[in-house]
Amino acid sequence: MRIQQKAQQQGFTLIELMIVVAIVAILAGVGMPAYQNYAKKAEFSELIGAAAAYKTGVEICLNMTDTPNDCDAGSNSIPSDFSAGASNTTATIASIEVENGTITVTAGSAHSLAGADYELSASSANGLISWTAECTPVAYCS
Repeated sequence: MRIQQKAQQQGFTLIELMIVVAIVAILAGVGMPAYQNYAKKAEFSELIGAAAAYKTGVEICLNMTDTPNDCDAGSNSIPSDFSAGASNTTATIASIEVENGTITVTAGSAHSLAGADYELSASSANGLISWTAECTPVAYCS
């Protein structure tokens, strides 16, 4: 006597596949905006890093003069203003300016950070230098 056995079903059902696709879609919907914001913050760190040499120059200037009014670009150990120029459309940094101890770094217009600014303001009291940073948009500083 021969006993017939049913063949075991292999694979996934349609509903199981649809559930997996729905879960992946939900995760992608939440993850992509968070990643894009993270990527912009990482790119913004280039603006912060570019201000470092100017920050050192302003600190030297404040140690020499005790007043931020004398701390402009191109004088008292502060590097000259930087401009990428109109011909450089792929530059991350469009310009760096220093006036009265305030450093302003502007992102390039063709960059994903177009319109973003990083501003550092120095103040000196009792020989101590303190910095105040402002970002436009504010979300990039947090």
